[in-house]
Amino acid sequence: MPAHSAPATAAQAASVARRTRPSFDEATSFLEGRSGVRLRSLVQIRWIAVAGQAVTAGAVHWGLGFKLPVLFVFGTIGMSALLNLIFEIGRPTSTQLRDREAAVFLGFDVLQLTLLLYLTGGIANPFVLLLLAPVAVAGSNLSRGSVGVLTGLTVVCASAITLFHLPLPWDGQPPVLPGIFVTAVWAAVTLSIVLIALYTWRLADEGRRMGDALAAVAATLAHEQRISALGALAAAAAHELGSPLSTISVVSREMQREVEADDPLREDVDLLVDQAERCRTILARLSVDPVGDMSDAYTIVPVPGLVEAAAEPWNDGKVKIVFDSMPAAPSAPKTAPVMVRGPEFVQGVGNLVQNACGFAQSTVSITTRWTGAWVEVAVEDDGPGFPDTLLDELGAPFLSTRDGTDGHMGLGVFIAKTLLERTGAIVRFDNRPPSAGSGARVTARWKNPVFRST
Repeated sequence: MPAHSAPATAAQAASVARRTRPSFDEATSFLEGRSGVRLRSLVQIRWIAVAGQAVTAGAVHWGLGFKLPVLFVFGTIGMSALLNLIFEIGRPTSTQLRDREAAVFLGFDVLQLTLLLYLTGGIANPFVLLLLAPVAVAGSNLSRGSVGVLTGLTVVCASAITLFHLPLPWDGQPPVLPGIFVTAVWAAVTLSIVLIALYTWRLADEGRRMGDALAAVAATLAHEQRISALGALAAAAAHELGSPLSTISVVSREMQREVEADDPLREDVDLLVDQAERCRTILARLSVDPVGDMSDAYTIVPVPGLVEAAAEPWNDGKVKIVFDSMPAAPSAPKTAPVMVRGPEFVQGVGNLVQNACGFAQSTVSITTRWTGAWVEVAVEDDGPGFPDTLLDELGAPFLSTRDGTDGHMGLGVFIAKTLLERTGAIVRFDNRPPSAGSGARVTARWKNPVFRST
C-alpha cells in the first residue's frame, strides 16, 4: 500500500501562506490594458457639438446676416454627423474604445473644428476656445502618450489657422486686427491647450492610480479573508472528523490484536493503525495551533501573539526577526491587551514585516508596547532607512524606491497603511535615531486597548 505524505509542519504552512499571498502585479494587471473611453460617451459628445455648430452657423448666417461659405461650413458639420451615424450603425455604442482608437476619434474632432475655424476667420473667431474641449476629454480619459500627441496636433492646428484662414464673417469690411493682438491670442490659446491637457491628465491619473491601489487593497484583503475561511474550515473539519476517526482507530487496533503475526494481512493492518494514529495527531494539531487555526476559539488574541502570527510567513531564516513586548509605563497592566484577529491586522502587519525584511541587513525588530490608553506595534530594520525626501509621502500608492524592479509596484506600504487604518490605527513612518544605528521604523498605534480583565 502506498505511504501517505507527511503532514506539513507549521513552518511549511507559513511558507505556503507566503507563496500564496496575492501578487501586486496580478492585483493591478489591468493597469497595462486600461481602456480609453466608451464609444457611447464620445458619440453623445459629438452629437452635442454637431448640434451646437449647426445652430451657431445658422444664427450667424441667417440671424445676424454675416455671410458664411454656407456650403463648405454645413458640409464640414455634415461630415462629422455622417461619421457619427456610421459609428452608431456599425458598432455597438457600448463598445469600450482602446486608448489609440479614442485618440483618433478625438483627433478627427480637432481637425473638423480646425476646418470650421479656417472657414470662419481663424484664430480671430471667438469660438476658437472650443479647441480646448477635445484636449480636456483626452486628458481625463487617455494615456499620457495619447494626450501628448493630441495636444501637439491641437497646437499645430491653432498655429495653422493663425497663419491661414478665410476672412472673419462681418457686416461689411472685416476688421484688421493688429499683429501683436493676433499673436497674443495665439499664445493664449496655445498655452491654454497645454495647461488644460496637463491639468486634466494629472488629476485624472491621480484618481485612476488611487482607484487601482484601492482595488489592490480589496484583492489583498479578500485573499486574507479566504485564508481565514480556509483555517476555520480546517478547524471545523478537525472537530467533525474526530469521532469517526476514533472509531476507525479502535476497530483497527482490535483487528491488530486478532491478526496473527505471520498472517499476510498483518502488514496492512499495522499500516492502517499507524496511519490512523497519524491522522489523530494532525487533527490534534489543527485543534490547538493558534498560528494555523483561524477558528472562533482564537478570534480574540493577545496583541504580541497576533503580531507573531502576522510575521510568521516572513520568518524564513534569511533575516532574524526579534519579537519583544512590554508595558510602556509603570502604571500599565502587566498582561498584554487583546485584539480581534482580523484579516486587516494580519495582512497589514505582515506587509510591514515583509517590507522591513526586504531592506534589512540582518535583523528586524518588532516591539509591542502598551499603556492603559494605547497599544503600539513598532517594526524596525537595520537597513538603509527611508530616504528623507520620501518621508512625507510614504503611504501613498505606487511610491517605492524599488518601483519597477523584481515586481515591486510601490503598493506594499500603501496596503499596510490602508488596512491598519481600517482597524483604527494611526500609522507613522520614520527612521531610527542615529544612536540606534541606521534603519527604518514604522509604528502603528491603537487607542483605548482592551484587556482581558475588562
